[in-house]
Amino acid sequence: MGNRTVRQYLRRLTGALAALLALAQPGAAQAWGYYGHQTTGRIALANVEPSTRTAIARLIAHNRELGTPDCQIRDLATAATWPDCLRSESWRWGYTFAWHYQTEPVGEPYDARKNCSGGACVSAQIERNQRILADESLPANVRLEALAFMVHFAGDIHMPLHSGDNDDRGGNSIDTTYGIAPGFNLHSVWDSALAERAISGATPPLVRRYSAAERAALAGGGPADWGRESWELAGRFVYPNALGRPLAAGEASPEEATLTQEAIVAAVPVAERRITQAGLRIAELLDAAFAPGPLPQPTAALAR
Repeated sequence: MGNRTVRQYLRRLTGALAALLALAQPGAAQAWGYYGHQTTGRIALANVEPSTRTAIARLIAHNRELGTPDCQIRDLATAATWPDCLRSESWRWGYTFAWHYQTEPVGEPYDARKNCSGGACVSAQIERNQRILADESLPANVRLEALAFMVHFAGDIHMPLHSGDNDDRGGNSIDTTYGIAPGFNLHSVWDSALAERAISGATPPLVRRYSAAERAALAGGGPADWGRESWELAGRFVYPNALGRPLAAGEASPEEATLTQEAIVAAVPVAERRITQAGLRIAELLDAAFAPGPLPQPTAALAR
């Protein structure tokens, strides 16, 4: 077997193994999966102010008061996965499940106020929970719950298929083969397999302290901006990457798709950037919430 053939075989094997590992991740049906969400939490913790890190630790000390013994918050990484863990108790937490997304058709103009009745969408809940977190008059367990929701939802909104949709439930209706591994849908590919590969293969590692220049280039904006970015990525990249061509105007999504090795290689840096942006923007949300001064106010676009 020649060197080139060996390299091709190893690349395909690596992709298949990443897919299988991603399938084994609990909660892989949620944006970024557990590994991705925990990574955004770790990126955030590496980039917050020391005073913010101390304030987070103080709140986490009230974990038992949440009354969720099967879903513990031990650090910011587990706080980032707490809202997905709650899916095991839908009778108690089902009202929060619509807060994880805000999909809009990729073929129509974007509107940050659509699909958010009563604030039950990801963009509004990021802002709502940041305000709760910042309010020191509230009980510590209430603020800790808000911390977990805010951190998690800020990760969710950066996954393109939590904002972009083509009447296919954010890609959930498209059966997708990932390299040589079947059994995915397009949404789960972006949740799990691509996130796993992006994080594991990143050089330098994604979890680190970023320079001021890096933060200026990658962070900034607010939930409405981040939702628009994800929606644009879904239409401009995610669907064409899966189909091998752009979606035609009014075209329905196919029932099946295959991400070739070339498509996966092209998608990995996109997933890596979104995970990094989520982590750095979570750090900004946290620093703003724990900073002295007036409570954060909702943006004009999201005020309801």
